[in-house]
Amino acid sequence: MNERDLYIQKLKAQLDEWRAELDKFKAKASEADADFKIKLNKQVHELETKLDSGKEKLSELTKSSEEAWQSLKNGVDESWKTMKSAFSDAISKFTNH
Repeated sequence: MNERDLYIQKLKAQLDEWRAELDKFKAKASEADADFKIKLNKQVHELETKLDSGKEKLSELTKSSEEAWQSLKNGVDESWKTMKSAFSDAISKFTNH
């Protein structure tokens, strides 16, 4: 496997991990009181939007040529940092509730 394929594989695994976390939030929301459910559902929606964006970036990267993927990688890295931060914040916020 080349560097690009390994990078794509790593990103796919991270998306799967975040999807699992999001599923946990959804399950927790279904059991929460009304006020917490509203907050959690809003957070879930925001995270789903970020995941969709990440999937789009990954798709662009997967379809890119071997030469072009390096330039796309920087943008993807920035998106991933944002998503990682959002998920970390959500996890800490809602596991402490």
